[in-house]
Amino acid sequence: MSEHGQRGKTTRQPEKVIPRFETEDEEREFWATHDSTDYVDWTKAEAAVLPRLKPSTETISLRLPESLLNELKVLANQRDVPYQSLLKIFLAERLETERRPTKRS
Repeated sequence: MSEHGQRGKTTRQPEKVIPRFETEDEEREFWATHDSTDYVDWTKAEAAVLPRLKPSTETISLRLPESLLNELKVLANQRDVPYQSLLKIFLAERLETERRPTKRS
């Protein structure tokens, strides 16, 4: 059930109806095992701006050597940011680096 869209691209129309979910966990499990292109016509999608949306966070306990924590606090103080925020920045930057494909010679 496909048709040609703009510039010769092939687009697919949704074939199925999204079921109703009792819980977010049920919906999360569904989308983890189903392809959204069977349910949503992404060619008609528009960008949404959600300026007040804050990412959900989870509190964790993390044991660090005292010297490492002190160095982090000093660096954060020099940059005038809370040390936990700086730690999140460092983690995000490292994750981004690790996710990049490695170049093979």
